[in-house]
Amino acid sequence: MQYDINKFFKAISDPNRVKIMELLKDGELNVSEICKHFDMKQPSISHHLNILKNAEIVKDRKVGKEVYYYLNKICITNCCGTFQNRFAEE
Repeated sequence: MQYDINKFFKAISDPNRVKIMELLKDGELNVSEICKHFDMKQPSISHHLNILKNAEIVKDRKVGKEVYYYLNKICITNCCGTFQNRFAEE
């Protein structure tokens, strides 16, 4: 699968989104669990999660009424590798 690296880097340009990614690196969390690590309201966290989802960096799964978010590590690896390969010396 090919990911949009421009969308990827735009999404990770915000320190809050990078922090969300760091929280998710060890496993999935719901919005309430993510909010505990920030000094902002749930709608703002949801906004950041949607940007990460649109860039395919984060995926989600629903369990009843709860939505759990987790990293799409394949996307991260693919986008970083593609970017690095663009500038690798031949």
